[in-house]
Amino acid sequence: MDFVDLARAIFALALTLGLIGLAAVGLRRYGPEALAKLSAAKKERRLAVVETLVLDPSRRLVLVSCDGREQLLLLGEGRVIEASAAKESA
Repeated sequence: MDFVDLARAIFALALTLGLIGLAAVGLRRYGPEALAKLSAAKKERRLAVVETLVLDPSRRLVLVSCDGREQLLLLGEGRVIEASAAKESA
């Protein structure tokens, strides 16, 4: 490997590191606002996990809200047992 190849490799490394640094500075300065403008407006989610309770290592209770209705689910041992609707959210 002669001097020209070594100089070319060092220049390419310096250019690459410079571009990465420039991108980092740009994202730090303009990133959050630019990403917020580029992302589409998110519609309101219909499904939410309200609360979970671990009963034992293989079972857990999960309170799920869907379209204003809350359902209590017992998860574990490869199956789901659903309880009746808990209450209507106002």
